[in-house]
Amino acid sequence: MQTQHRNSQINEQDLQNFAEAWNRHDLQTLMSFMSEDCVFQLSSGPDVDGTRYTGYKEVEKAFRKILDLFPDCQWTNPRHFISGNRGVTQWTFVATNEDGSTTEVDGCDLFTFTGNKIAVKNSFRKIRL
Repeated sequence: MQTQHRNSQINEQDLQNFAEAWNRHDLQTLMSFMSEDCVFQLSSGPDVDGTRYTGYKEVEKAFRKILDLFPDCQWTNPRHFISGNRGVTQWTFVATNEDGSTTEVDGCDLFTFTGNKIAVKNSFRKIRL
């Protein structure tokens, strides 16, 4: 049974559907989960919080850029939990880099929800040396 939590209309199945849309590279479905004033914080970038994209169109461009940069990327073994208007998905990111090498790292997304939409997707991932 999927649980629904106070202050959020998002449940674990919604997060699973969001993860599956990433693996299908289905940008239209991904964006259907995002609020109009959404924020996406990339796990890398020049600022302490990575690179921040604000607003539906900017987030859509950032998602497209990731999918274009890693055309075979997958987020495997997603695991989800929700508490109030916050949620987490843990995953393993697997992709082929431009030089032909493979990236495989664990990471997670921290979510903030507004109603039935994702307002903030804050991504973190391990860096292998």
